[in-house]
Amino acid sequence: MSLFRRSDIWWYEFWFAGRRIQESSKSPSKTIAKNAEQKRRRELEEGFNNFTDTRRERVRTFSDVADEFFNGYKLRLPNSAVFADYAIDHLKRLLGSKMLVDFNEAAVIKYQNDRLDEGTSPKTINEEVGFLLRILGEPGDILRVRLRKRKMLKLKVRNTIGKTYSDDEKKRMLEEARKARSPHIYLALTLALNAGMRDAEIKTLTWAQINFGKEFLAVGRSKTEGGEGRTIPLNSALLPALTEYVAWYTDQFGEIQPEWYVFPFGKPRPSDPTRPVTTLKTAWTNVRANAKVTGRFHDNRHTLITELAESGAGDQTIMDIAGHVSKQMLKHYSHIRMEAKRTALESIVKKPMSTDASIQQNGQAEGSLQKSLHGLQNGATRPTSNHATAQSANSATAKKTAQQCSELPVNTQHFEGESLQKSLQSCNFEAHRGVGRGRKSKKRIGSSGRTRTYNPSVNRGCVGCGAHVFSLG
Repeated sequence: MSLFRRSDIWWYEFWFAGRRIQESSKSPSKTIAKNAEQKRRRELEEGFNNFTDTRRERVRTFSDVADEFFNGYKLRLPNSAVFADYAIDHLKRLLGSKMLVDFNEAAVIKYQNDRLDEGTSPKTINEEVGFLLRILGEPGDILRVRLRKRKMLKLKVRNTIGKTYSDDEKKRMLEEARKARSPHIYLALTLALNAGMRDAEIKTLTWAQINFGKEFLAVGRSKTEGGEGRTIPLNSALLPALTEYVAWYTDQFGEIQPEWYVFPFGKPRPSDPTRPVTTLKTAWTNVRANAKVTGRFHDNRHTLITELAESGAGDQTIMDIAGHVSKQMLKHYSHIRMEAKRTALESIVKKPMSTDASIQQNGQAEGSLQKSLHGLQNGATRPTSNHATAQSANSATAKKTAQQCSELPVNTQHFEGESLQKSLQSCNFEAHRGVGRGRKSKKRIGSSGRTRTYNPSVNRGCVGCGAHVFSLG
């Protein structure tokens, strides 16, 4: 340990873990400098060995720690500061006087029950509990694991499906928005229905983000990473509304600056284009009530995404317009309406009759062809009415020829499974035997209907009848 004085202030100097520590005690007293050096050395030793005394920290009230957390949170995430302030205010109201050491699973569950008794939605309570555990720090991480293991971390949230406005509802809302006192609501509603922009994206839109020459707009600050900076074309409904709004804006402020907001701040009339409007809630509520429509402003975005899905647009195109980052979120927003489902199901019922008849005729023709082939394979052919007489004559001639060419009974040709080729071979064989000359027949072997021979001339033509015999190979 080494103490030295600079002017009237004492300094201390020592070595720790191979490093030189030289710091000022900020005091003209040598005794205080000595105690400061010992305290500093002890802090370094405890930190080096991962030992810290957190007893004083754990007896702090939740309200104090929550204030420190929110001050840093709004600097890092200014876009979410409004809801964070709302959630932390409720936490401080019910848990502000509680010391950090008193927080356990029971305290979190009690907070959930108290908020449910106040009529708060489960989704909001889950968000507030998330802030609570983050404020608690490492003890909050331990509580999160324990609550998740007990399946008490999050309350069950209702799976609320967004509404999709019909064409008639959209028409009535736009008519009421055009007649409304607010100069912003008509363009804001048109942007939501034709560009699918979120409420915050609409309110913070600037003129620099709109390209009238190429007819598209670029979204600025957005809720998701995929939504920020996306480009949206201006369709035939949105472009005229923007052009009409430009005329009003120019008349109101005399000019348009690129950095000015499209929806300027001001009550009761817009007066400051350098600040964005804070809310459109009152104007939207009046439009919805006058149009006799129920739903949220965010449902306009649901409506556009559903219409894009029904029109056959690809998933990637819809995600690029809406600013989604996953197909899971696209599925959440896209609600194929009952009319589209009914049309799709009716399309498979109302088929042209000519198509059904053609399919039936093709099936009958195919069945007839299969029966004919099956008959030829079994050696039994059914004559048609047009050829009955000719087949009868041919049958008589065939019987006479068979009697001349074979010494076997005529009905042997009706053995099941006997082919025409085998019958001709049998005829060929008997002719070469010379039945008419009384020659000695050769030995017959094998099953009925099949005659095998050792005569090498079996593949030649039949002498008695002149028939050509195909070789068996």
